[in-house]
Order: sequence, then C-alpha cells, then structure tokens
Amino acid sequence: MADAPRARRLAKRIAQIVASALEHEVKDPRLAKVTITDAKVTGDLRDATVYYTVLPEHLNAEPDLAGAAAALLAARGVLRTMVGQRTGVRFAPTLSFVTDEVPAEARRMDELLARAREADAEVARLATNAVPAGDADPYKPPRETEAAEESEED
Repeated sequence: MADAPRARRLAKRIAQIVASALEHEVKDPRLAKVTITDAKVTGDLRDATVYYTVLPEHLNAEPDLAGAAAALLAARGVLRTMVGQRTGVRFAPTLSFVTDEVPAEARRMDELLARAREADAEVARLATNAVPAGDADPYKPPRETEAAEESEED
C-alpha cells in the first residue's frame, strides 16, 4: 500500500496532467469551459477522482454540466492513457469525474452571511432607542438591614 504523501503527490500531478490535456490536446468544444479544481487518489493508487467546475458561456447563463460530463466520459480513456504515460506509475489509475460543488456552496454561504449582517444591522438599529421593559437595574440591591441588625446584636 502506498503512503499518503505519495498519493497526494500523484493526485496533484493527475490534476495538472488532466487540466493541461483538456486545454491543449483534447479538442472537444464542450470542454472549453471546464476547469479542474482538485483530484483525490485512493491509498492503493488504483482509482482517481477528478473534481471539475464548468463556467457558463455568458455571465447570466447556466453552465452546460450535462455536456461537460458527457465529454469527460468520452475522453476518459485518452486522459487515463496520458496520465499513465506522464506519471510513470506501474498501473494507471482509473479516472472518475465529479462536479465540484464548492463554488456553489461558497456563493450560498455568502448570501446567508449577507442576510445575517442585514438582520444584525436591523437589531442594532432597533436597540438604539430601546428602553428596558422592567426596572432600569433588574438586580436586587444587597440587604443592608440584616448587616445592620447583626452589628447591633454584637
């Protein structure tokens, strides 16, 4: 079994090879907007999972995830051959491609944080003119009568 640092190095190299191949060697137009974000390799170096994102054609358009997935599936054999040749490992790992959900989750978290900031600002605005519902000092003052009675008895 391979050690974890070797698997991490191989995963990084696989991501570089696949990204370079998609940019320069694979001529499928559906892969023009695909970006490789990460790769993970199993401990035995037999299977690699490559994570990717797809940029939209236009700013307001949705990315073509189905077309990119089909193109990556079609190019998987060629990419595996390139990975095997350029890494020098005895067994070229099988490649599986997974859409990276990190950018969408980051966008969702940014929206949630913006809503939380707005709610905090609203609470702060309401608190500026607020007055306490009960007494200004809700804590009971210490009983001085008991202390005075005890000192009189002594």
